[in-house]
Amino acid sequence: MEFTVGQVAEVLRGDVEGDAALRIDRLAKIEEARDGSLTFLANPKYEPQLYTTGASAVIVSRTQELRHPVAATLIRVDDPYTCFTTLLEFYQQASRTGRRGVEEPAFIGPNSTIGENHYRGAFSYIGHDCEIGPDVVIFPHVYIGDRVKIGAGTILYAGVKIYAETVIGARCTVHAGAVIGSDGFGFAPQPDGSYRTIPQIGNVVLEDNVSIGANATIDCATMGSTIIREGSKVDNLVQIAHNVEIGRHTVVASQTGISGSTKIGDFCVLAGQTGLAGHLTLANRTTVTAQSGVGKSIKEEGVFLQGSPAFNLRDSLRANAIFRRLPDLERRLDVLERNLTAPEKS
Repeated sequence: MEFTVGQVAEVLRGDVEGDAALRIDRLAKIEEARDGSLTFLANPKYEPQLYTTGASAVIVSRTQELRHPVAATLIRVDDPYTCFTTLLEFYQQASRTGRRGVEEPAFIGPNSTIGENHYRGAFSYIGHDCEIGPDVVIFPHVYIGDRVKIGAGTILYAGVKIYAETVIGARCTVHAGAVIGSDGFGFAPQPDGSYRTIPQIGNVVLEDNVSIGANATIDCATMGSTIIREGSKVDNLVQIAHNVEIGRHTVVASQTGISGSTKIGDFCVLAGQTGLAGHLTLANRTTVTAQSGVGKSIKEEGVFLQGSPAFNLRDSLRANAIFRRLPDLERRLDVLERNLTAPEKS
């Protein structure tokens, strides 16, 4: 893909200082950029590289002052970091979704429909009575069960498995190996010590602009729906159990496990390797730090949790500080006890 600096500036609503006709064919880091590259400067510590970069053009702030001559053409914008992120998103979308048409063999079941400009890779399977929107990209070896609905512009990478009745919104991304809609972990103990399987007859709903990482698993509901709401991002190797509800624009980092029927609010952050017990509620904007275990509901918004069991971050830090001092405190206590019990000298 190739664009002129002027075209890029128009998309970003920026102002060009230099040659607007220069052609750009790649995005690069400022220290690695060469002729034909577009880069950006957002962090002041990289400013010296603005004067030495080999990039053809650099996105900078409107307020950026130049201390030395700059060879590159500049595109001045309000927020260089956000603008460069926008370009990365555009480049990624264009490079990943450039494929169109159907590779054989590929199967689509009876009464299933799929919109225009889609791509279906070899050995992909679509069950019956599915409704798939336009511009959807389905990579090879994707399995889509019966009566699945998928919105426009969604991307399913190789090896994704979508169970029956799943609903996926528009512009979602499901990375390789993810499983959406597998049975929830429901087993009823019997008097003889065995377990009887509880049928899981619900589904999974992913709202618009949701991202699911590679090899993540989202279980269907026992009844009703497991729901991941608009804009939320789930990392690789995450387990989300049956009937869980995750609010809007919440992020869940790798190796997190969320037990059944837990409800997580909007704009929450679950860091890596966190664990949540079942039937809990986390209020909006709750942050759970890495390797923490949450065993009770959090009703207050904006709380930071740490530890296992997790509790308020400030209290946890104080407790950890005291824990590190325990050997010294023990020695001081021994000295005090000896002084108190030692016989007095006449």
